[in-house]
Formats: sequence, C-alpha cells, structure tokens
Amino acid sequence: MANYKKTTLDNGLRVITIPVESANSVTVLVLVGTGSKYETKEINGISHFLEHMFFKGTIKRPTTLNISETLDSVGGEYNAFTSKEVTGFWAKVDKKHADVALDWISDIFLNSQFDETEMQREKGVIIEEVNMYLDTPTAYIGDLWEGLLYGDQPAGWRVIGEKENILSFTKEQVINYYKSHYSSSNVIICMAGGMSSEDMEQKIKDYFKTIEKNSEGTKLKVKEEQSKPEILLHYKKTDQTHFCLGVRAYDLFDERKYALSLLSVILGGNMSSRLFIKVRERNGLAYSIHTSVDTATDVGYLVTQAGIDHKNLEKSVELILEEYKDLRDIKITEKELQKAKDYIKGTTALSLDSSDSLASFYGGQELLEKNILTPDEKFEKIDKVTIDDIKKVAEDIFKAEKLNLAIIGPYEEKDSDNIKKLLKL
Repeated sequence: MANYKKTTLDNGLRVITIPVESANSVTVLVLVGTGSKYETKEINGISHFLEHMFFKGTIKRPTTLNISETLDSVGGEYNAFTSKEVTGFWAKVDKKHADVALDWISDIFLNSQFDETEMQREKGVIIEEVNMYLDTPTAYIGDLWEGLLYGDQPAGWRVIGEKENILSFTKEQVINYYKSHYSSSNVIICMAGGMSSEDMEQKIKDYFKTIEKNSEGTKLKVKEEQSKPEILLHYKKTDQTHFCLGVRAYDLFDERKYALSLLSVILGGNMSSRLFIKVRERNGLAYSIHTSVDTATDVGYLVTQAGIDHKNLEKSVELILEEYKDLRDIKITEKELQKAKDYIKGTTALSLDSSDSLASFYGGQELLEKNILTPDEKFEKIDKVTIDDIKKVAEDIFKAEKLNLAIIGPYEEKDSDNIKKLLKL
C-alpha cells in the first residue's frame, strides 16, 4: 500500500501527498470543508452553484472553452462535486502533465472571476440539472429519503437547492459565500500518483501560495427526533415504484461504523448478499436492490434501495424487513462474517489502484475526521469485528421506531395508512 505524507503550511493549508512509483497518472484533488449543511434556507444551493462558477473563467483563461480545453488537450480527466459537507475539485493527468493540472486547478480555484453574465447563463444549466434529477427516480429517491429523515434543516435540504433560490442568487451572495467558507485552514490539497512527495509538495506550495486565510463557515448540528416509523410518499406516474427503506444509525466518529458496514454488505452489498438473493433471485421482484451505509460527521443511516413493480411494494418491504429482523434476532455465521470482511478489504484494495481514489481516500478522512487511517489500519478494525458486534448493532438499529420509508410512485395520501402498517419489526 502507498505511504502518505501530511504537511501543514504556514498559512494553515493542509497538504497530503501519496507517491506511487508505478503509477502513470497524477491526481490533484482540492477539498473544501463546506457544502449544503453550511447554508441557510435563503441560500440553500449556493455551495453547488459556486462550484459551477469555478469553471466559467479566470483572467488567464477568460472563457469556459479556455478552461475545458486546457486539460482536454492533454487527455486529462477533471470534474468537481458538492455534497452536504464537502466541495471538491480534481484533475487527473499523465504524470508528465502534472504542471498543467496544477496550473489549471490552482487558477480556477484562486482566480475565478464569477462573471455576472456567466452567472445568469449558468442558472439555466443548473435548473436543467434539477429537472434531470427530478426525472430520475433512482437519484431523486435519495433526496426524498434524507428529507424524510432530517426534515426542514440543512441535512434534510437538497444539495442542489430549490429552483427559486437558484434563480435569485446574486454575484454579491456568491462572492460573500466564497470569502466566508473558502479559507486556507479549511482546504486540503491532496496529490497522488507517479511523483515523489517532495516534488508534489513543492509544486503545491508554488501554485497555491496566494491562497488566503479567511473565516470558516459554521454548520448547525443536526437534530434527530423519531419515536415511530415514518413514511414519505411522492406521487409520480412511473413504470416502477422506487423506494428507500432503512434506519437511523451512526456517525463517522462512532467505532460501531465498522460493524455497520459489514452488516450492510451482508444485507445487500453485493450479488451474493441476503437481499439480492432473496428479493431478486428467489422472488424475481427487482432488477436492482442494494443496501448501503452513509456516515456523516454528526449523523448516519443504513438504507436499502430498490425499484419494483407497483403491485409488489408490500411483498418487497416485507421481505426486506424479514432480513432486518433475522439479523437482529439470529447470529450470523462465521463464514458470512468472513466473506463480508474479505469483500470490503478486496473492493477497497482494488479501488486504491487509481491515483484519484487514493487522493479521495486520504483527503476525505483528513477533511472530515482530521485523522487518517491507512488501508491496513482500517482493515485491522474490520478484522476485529465479531459476530456479537454485528448482533449488537442489529439489535440497536433494527427497531420499529427507527424505520423510515420513502417512495416515488403513483401513491396518494390515502394509501399512507396501509403502507405505514407494513413497518413492523
């Protein structure tokens, strides 16, 4: 496994380098500790809007074409993303073009102009992005699920924001948000791939020397209140019913997250998992069914997502809850536990073959947890999880009062009582 080096510069900027002698690529990843959880209702969506504006022109590269063709002309890959707690920008290139990637990403990050005309034009682009999500139930159901869990607080709002907000953003708001959240002490530059740590670190210092130390944004702690099963019905004429069914669980700092991850793999993490076999292979109810875990800095959950024929909603929910109950009431086997451990270790090892995944693995931990575990250190924690640990987690999370079910399909409010009756454990 690759070794990493972390350095904090005089201005507070954290630099992480991961040299991989055999790699042909280099990835530069810039992570900022901000996202939609740092917003107020009035500016919900501005983190994502700002991310888009970094691609609209700098003094050196005044147009979007100038920006995109810089890396296109060397066959590089590049993109950006916004989540509830992280905003990121990355570029991956042949290692001989490392300077091209660094010059490009530092330029858009430090010198974007946030042009008013471009801003107005981009509003139309993001509105269409919203429409795309609304028309894609497999994606939109996740937003509805988190809205059901967290309600009217930042954790329950959509990262992309509401259309009214997007259309109302001003240049002043965008610049103010940038100045109050994008600070050297709130930014990590992570570089991984076929260069030495010394070379990477020196280049980052050179290219990012003008980064400013501003104030850091704050986020409200998420409030969680639930005393009974809850459902959310989103009426839409669809060919399938799409749903998320799951429970509240643990945050990033809870050591039980390792047992939770193994539990989710056993339930629905792969094609030999309990739910894949039971719901898809044995009963033919779904093409896609998957269980996953989300752990944030202050909350977490386990969720099973599937798309099924409308008439099979009741049967599908019952089968999933049967497996939840079995995990709560009956201990798993040693073989099942070992298979889940080997699966997590194997998929992690495979993913870390690429420089972009390495950068994300190390940088993400530093940003959110301010602590980095190597893959081997994570594997040690996975290996320590016992059958009893899995049982204790299952007993803790699989309770009726923690159940939540979000649905997209041709269902109306009058259907809610019958659907809610299904949520028994």
